[in-house]
Amino acid sequence: MPKGIYECVNCGHREVIDSNEALLEKACPKCGSDMVIVGFEIEPVVEEGPARDLIEKLSQFYSLGETQSRGNVTAFEVLEIKESNFEKVLRELEKLGYWGALKKKEGKVILYLFPAQEVKEENPFIGIGLFIATVLSTLFAGYWLSGSYISFLDEYNLPGIRNIYLNALAFSISVLAILGTHEMGHKIAATFHGVKSTFPYFIPFPNILGTLGAVIRVKSPIPTRNAAIDLGSSGPIAGFIVAIPVLLIGLRLSPALPMSAVAQVEGGIAFGQSLIMVLLERYIFRIPENYVIYLHPVAIAGWVGILVTFLNLIPAAQLDGGHIARAFLGEKFHSILTFGLGLAMIGLSVLWAGWLIWGFIILLMGRIGNPGALDEVSPITPRRIALALIVLAIFILSATPVPISVVQGG
Repeated sequence: MPKGIYECVNCGHREVIDSNEALLEKACPKCGSDMVIVGFEIEPVVEEGPARDLIEKLSQFYSLGETQSRGNVTAFEVLEIKESNFEKVLRELEKLGYWGALKKKEGKVILYLFPAQEVKEENPFIGIGLFIATVLSTLFAGYWLSGSYISFLDEYNLPGIRNIYLNALAFSISVLAILGTHEMGHKIAATFHGVKSTFPYFIPFPNILGTLGAVIRVKSPIPTRNAAIDLGSSGPIAGFIVAIPVLLIGLRLSPALPMSAVAQVEGGIAFGQSLIMVLLERYIFRIPENYVIYLHPVAIAGWVGILVTFLNLIPAAQLDGGHIARAFLGEKFHSILTFGLGLAMIGLSVLWAGWLIWGFIILLMGRIGNPGALDEVSPITPRRIALALIVLAIFILSATPVPISVVQGG
């Protein structure tokens, strides 16, 4: 005999009860009112879908209703959620070779099942080779930055560290520590939530910083919105925590002179300031507003860490901030936000030409979209809301409207 689906006449609470009575008096567990039968739980019958043992496993977690199959995807209407921990459900499904997604559609909760994709092992030598190349490229960049720093010390007869190799090594270690910690934050959060991912890949590049950053590859879907917030926030928070002491040490090593005493060299590079840098300079190091700071290579490494944090927290597409924003917004609203931010950055290119590139990158990424978490039904916990607010504060502190500008002569 199928179980009845009952709905409270007062509060609308619905659940599956082992009964076929038309009316159950004072049976609502929430408000104590009467419950009336509105349907029957249907035992799903799948001819070409998941095997019977899979159906039995699903029945432990959900009360299932109507079933539809198309290709390799089977959709179940979920009448009742018995297991609220979707990550536990996903682990059990993976043992049987399946992934699942819990979505809302037309007021109903739908569970989609589809075969799990094979996760191939990465060649570790690729990551090792890229790391060695990045060490060399950041050492070369640090050497160049250190040469300019020492020339400035000599020109104005200032005290400072004049060992060009020591400065280059300090820059390389600082940059790699910030980028590596950022990506390992993602890696640890991914492992905690059962998301398969690679170790960090460092990206060498022959520019004044010696690198384009580092990335990890996420190789399985993000299970829940809480997990998406954890993965999106873990890297920026970890990198920011390392960047602050690096920046403090670097600013301590950076000479400051009155603006009137420093010759403005046309074509020189000026590093933009974030709110956190302004606060450190004014309230920690007490540097007057009319002074010029010549950044030590370690300070530049700290500046890079702050800039990377800011760029990654832009709430668009598949950036770290994009994953966080997507957890709170539906797919449609997040797509609109991504498109708007892409256009806004193109507009900001009047301040810094680099925003033009970033704007087009975000618009391109936005066309691919952000699929969001597998489970978009379970609520976001208060702890993750607090974590998102912390990340928002870091985003504001690290915001750098004009990252790099060219000094004009005169």
